[in-house]
Amino acid sequence: MKQPVLRRAGKALALAIVAALLLGALVAWLNVRGEEPVDATPPPAATTEQIERGAYLAHAGNCVGCHTARGGVPYAGGRAVPTPFGDVYAPNLTPDAATGIGGWSDSQFWRALHHGRSRDGRLLYPAFPYPNYTRITRTDADAIHAYLRSLAPVHLQNRPHELRFPFDQQAALAVWRALYFRAAPFEPDPARTAGWNRGAYLVEGLGHCNACHASRNLLGATSNPLDLAGGLIPVQNWYAPSLTSASEAGVADWPAADVAALLKTGVAPQASVSGPMSEVVLGSTQHLNASDLSAMVEYLRALPRAEVMPPPEAASGVKPNAVGAKLYDQHCAACHGERGEGVRGAYPALAGNRAVLLETPANLVHIVLEGGFAPSTAGNPRPFGMPPFATVLSDTEVAALLSYLRASWGNQAAPVSALEVSRFRSSSR
Repeated sequence: MKQPVLRRAGKALALAIVAALLLGALVAWLNVRGEEPVDATPPPAATTEQIERGAYLAHAGNCVGCHTARGGVPYAGGRAVPTPFGDVYAPNLTPDAATGIGGWSDSQFWRALHHGRSRDGRLLYPAFPYPNYTRITRTDADAIHAYLRSLAPVHLQNRPHELRFPFDQQAALAVWRALYFRAAPFEPDPARTAGWNRGAYLVEGLGHCNACHASRNLLGATSNPLDLAGGLIPVQNWYAPSLTSASEAGVADWPAADVAALLKTGVAPQASVSGPMSEVVLGSTQHLNASDLSAMVEYLRALPRAEVMPPPEAASGVKPNAVGAKLYDQHCAACHGERGEGVRGAYPALAGNRAVLLETPANLVHIVLEGGFAPSTAGNPRPFGMPPFATVLSDTEVAALLSYLRASWGNQAAPVSALEVSRFRSSSR
């Protein structure tokens, strides 16, 4: 009896080993499909025009935003990019031969952007948004590389990532990439205008707007690489609102000039930016030329509109609370007005404000606790700001205040609980 059992066990083990080998081979193939041989030849001398073009494109991609530590040298790396799986540290992009990219060829740099693979072949973590940068053209990649090579070299050793097991393993990353990543160059849509296609290239590729404005699964992947339907930004717990919904951040009904003003200056008659979007305007969109801004506006205004969902039942018939009303009079009315009307060009109106009415109160909690600050831009060099109240108001008081805002002056949104405030406060620290 033992021998047949042992034979069956041996066959099962052999089949399991063969299946594992085949699966491993499939994962390996999926991670290298489409890659061409890498040319390690040093790049040729760059022209002035190429360097200037690269500087512009690096701004469009806001590369300096991640690759600069607080108080550090621009592009020298060291900034932690928090993820649900641990911290990923942005590397040194200056042309230092020992610690930066001084020894990289154009082909190796292109492979990093297009295929998410480092100079030594190591797989890169998608905190570096190569799922978006894969759409960048080779010409633009070479220009960005030329610009980075023109910078002064900084000798600063890259800091190792601090990721939990098994997310710190290349094998786990290879499986993730096999499931969720495929190199895909941008393909213009011949049915669209040149402006729309340029806007699509910027939004979907260099601008990597999808990196924030999309929901993610438990493994940190988006269901659609072009999804812009909104999502909670991991770890930071800010909500990047849907760019396809008129009730969130859709701009299909805005005048084109107002959308351009928001991206260029951070303020528009309908809204102003704050939180993570302030960094985007500060480091990226304010530097775009009029043509590219117009192209982005055309693309964003043409996005397919999401269905407008009716307000949740929990929000119907909500009424202002006395505690929240008192807190509003004490801390908010002087700027935002007795009826939430705001001051045009200075303090946003709260009545009918889309940010106030979002289903999740995440952004409201962050703004009250951390303060609200629009970026300083050439078109708005001295923006008005809002002080933080993290040390002034308790979780219960913040909840009462926000519930009051969401139920006053015609607003009808669900109340906010102290538990929700506590949750988002913890992610602010």
